[in-house]
Amino acid sequence: MKVAVITDASAYLTGLTDAKNLFVLDIPVLIDGETYLEGKNLTAEEFYEKMAASKELPKTSQPSLAELEVLLQQLELDGYTHVLGLFLSSGISGFYQNIQFLKEEFSNLEIAFPDTKITSAPLGLMVKTALEAFEAGQDFPTVLENIERQIDGVQAYILVDDLNHLVKGGRLSNGAALLGSLLSIKPILYFTDEGKIEVFEKVRTEKKAMKRLCDLVSQEVKGEDYYVAVIHSDCEEKALQMQALLQEVGVPGEIPLVTFGSIIGTHLGAGSVAVGFLPRVC
Repeated sequence: MKVAVITDASAYLTGLTDAKNLFVLDIPVLIDGETYLEGKNLTAEEFYEKMAASKELPKTSQPSLAELEVLLQQLELDGYTHVLGLFLSSGISGFYQNIQFLKEEFSNLEIAFPDTKITSAPLGLMVKTALEAFEAGQDFPTVLENIERQIDGVQAYILVDDLNHLVKGGRLSNGAALLGSLLSIKPILYFTDEGKIEVFEKVRTEKKAMKRLCDLVSQEVKGEDYYVAVIHSDCEEKALQMQALLQEVGVPGEIPLVTFGSIIGTHLGAGSVAVGFLPRVC
């Protein structure tokens, strides 16, 4: 068995990119008429600087279907037998739906494209789980079953400073109705069972919203073994506050701080902070 793991540039992959069987599809970001690819001609830090100076909100495209098809052709030629594709949630991108036909196009490859229903750090942790499992010699069905367990338990709660990014990008269901009342509320967003971003709860102040978010996370991970990460859009001080609150409410283990890259940062805007978590699996 020779296995390839494919993901996209929305996943947080620090420490994983040297894996020889990991392949990452680019997601272009358009800023003031210029196209950028994070990790190639754009860093996360540069992205936030450019977004702050931009006259209009940046835009993103989907990963390239043609690029994926060419990659699968090459993997087949290189003797790979199995492919696991872990891409950003179907609820925020049409890419998942668009690629399903490819599973039947390559007779020499066993291909699985589960809907991760998430992105960013939790998506990167799924990729990490799969790579480590294959390295340890687990078979394809077992790894796929464990990834499905992670998908069933994955979640992220998000606080954003400006809903305009999500609403104008079409990533927030029914978000337009909130725009006029943001002075008096701080909405907590979350990923639904369908992988869409919606409002979970409306809280009066940011301080109360951060405490409520941490309480929600604590309740969901209590008594179980979870990866937990704080993710932020160029607001490290706020992320550190969230990290401290999580520790205060008893969330166990290491809670790393992670930066949203350009793809997700485009849709959340600067000043956003989130907590993503998913179960650890063997």
